[in-house]
Amino acid sequence: MDRAAAAVPSVDGIDPAGWQEEFDGMFAEVLAPAFGRREPRLRARWYVLGLVSGLERKNGWTLAEFAGDVSPDGMQRLLNAAAWDEDKVRDALGRYVAARLGDPGGVLIADETGFEKAGVHSAGVQRQYTGTAGKITNCQVAVFLGYTVPAAGTRVLIDRELYLPKSWTEDGGRCAGAGIAEDVKFATKPALAKKMIERAIRAGLPFSWFTADEAYGDTASCGTGWNRARLRTWSRWPATTGSRLAPAARSGPMPWRRRFPPGAGSGCRAGRGRRESGSMIGRCLRPATAISC
Repeated sequence: MDRAAAAVPSVDGIDPAGWQEEFDGMFAEVLAPAFGRREPRLRARWYVLGLVSGLERKNGWTLAEFAGDVSPDGMQRLLNAAAWDEDKVRDALGRYVAARLGDPGGVLIADETGFEKAGVHSAGVQRQYTGTAGKITNCQVAVFLGYTVPAAGTRVLIDRELYLPKSWTEDGGRCAGAGIAEDVKFATKPALAKKMIERAIRAGLPFSWFTADEAYGDTASCGTGWNRARLRTWSRWPATTGSRLAPAARSGPMPWRRRFPPGAGSGCRAGRGRRESGSMIGRCLRPATAISC
């Protein structure tokens, strides 16, 4: 297998040499500093290259073969035992995206996804709802923050937070067994999204809007936080939710009405108004500088 060729995404018009140069620059800036030793650093490079390659299946064996290994042992050691600072990588990624891909017209998007698990020892696992399976099942759930610049076609994941139910945060022994620090407390999914948005702001990532589904729009405390931060938001709200538009939104027509098809949002007016089930509510607020819930 030509490993360098396989590492290039199969997108028409991409220059393989240019892509490889950009990848190497990104890896040197974002990932390499997190590894103190050369061996795991090189293996991490091949691991990431394998993930973005054209391999039909991506697992321990195929990624190891892609890297030229005869067994998956090295890749498994990288994931299970190598010492590296994932938070340092996360912060470096935020700065990299801000500097190379940031745009004032960018949009932050929060959403969650579940990972089905058969056991009871993986951090945060319990019976809970996940859209991945479309039902309540044994799984982990994490909240992710994405960044997109519609005008440029840019889409990138920039942050993540594992959701830990109270069945975990109230059981110190269980948390210790899974390697969860003692100071980790229970946080709702909207609170996790808030934490990630604050990190994006500290990284200098420019954006004009934050959007999420009704699980985030229906949280009164963080909804107030969005308003106080003067953050432009676009959230799904259930029919039972009442909301008061911030003063900045009351002075004129909602600009989202011009960009979305008829029926995409319910009628909005100053003060409390009726919400249609599954409707979309836009808020015209100034860009964020801080969030306080």
